[in-house]
Amino acid sequence: MLKLLALDRFTILLIVMVVLATIIPVSGQAAEIFGVITTAAIAVLFFLHGAKLSREAVLEGLMHWKLHALVFAFTFALFPILGLMAKPLLVPMLGQELYWGFLFMCFLPSTVQSSIAFTSVAQGNVAGAVCSASFSNIVGMFITPVLVSFFILGESEHGFDPTASIIQITLLLLVPFVLGQILRPYVFSYMQKMPKIVKVFDQGSILMVVYGAFSSAVVAGLWQQVSGMTLFLLILSCSVFLTVIMLLALYVPRWMGFNRADQKAIFFCGSKKTLASGVPMAQILFIGQPLGMIVLPIMIFHQIQLMVCGVIANYWAKQSSGKL
Repeated sequence: MLKLLALDRFTILLIVMVVLATIIPVSGQAAEIFGVITTAAIAVLFFLHGAKLSREAVLEGLMHWKLHALVFAFTFALFPILGLMAKPLLVPMLGQELYWGFLFMCFLPSTVQSSIAFTSVAQGNVAGAVCSASFSNIVGMFITPVLVSFFILGESEHGFDPTASIIQITLLLLVPFVLGQILRPYVFSYMQKMPKIVKVFDQGSILMVVYGAFSSAVVAGLWQQVSGMTLFLLILSCSVFLTVIMLLALYVPRWMGFNRADQKAIFFCGSKKTLASGVPMAQILFIGQPLGMIVLPIMIFHQIQLMVCGVIANYWAKQSSGKL
């Protein structure tokens, strides 16, 4: 049943963190200490991401600028435009704070690991996917705070300086990433001997942030604000939104004349949003805001996109190998 639903161990642990935060939320001084540990784990995670990324793959992928331009347009133009257009429908359905979370999800960069993995399974342009997804995450460290400042925090009546947030994100995410790239010749061989270390930090840091975010949200009365019907409507909204994006990501590259391998890379990189970078960014951008409500849409969207992309990638893999 779990295989059928594409519920891996990480997804189950995410659910466990939400349940644990509901039953035993961390608060007070313990929450402050937990926040410092979480921040350190996120910095180590992005250092490992920088050390893991192959420069050769990046250089090869950079040559295909048309592919990256289209993925960029999907990620930072189409997603936000559709999210803003959906406001008159979503605010009455979900409420203002959950809509902010939904819109924040639209402003996030693409995923890295899963975009590359799904493109590889589907026998698409892996080098292009590596470069496009990585570029999306690096650029997103600057674009996402600006979009959030204009379209979310500008409406929330809280003072917000995007420059300060960009500096914080640069120090927490980009600097460790660049440091990892610089030190890659010295640390990559050790990472190959311990292949699970990136996965542990990747998943572990997200789980820690989710637990901390939902703990503070539960203390603030999250589950009194989000009913079962609201949760159902959020899942429905994410599903419909993903369907629209995926249909466009499927047909637009065909109309533009991209080859089959490039179409697959564009589809997987252009239709997905990152939980790994999104949750740490939310922690910086939404200080004093209802963080649990903000990250709930991306958590739900993330699981739906993994389930759907897994099915499509396997279908295309069988199609390419002549098994269909």
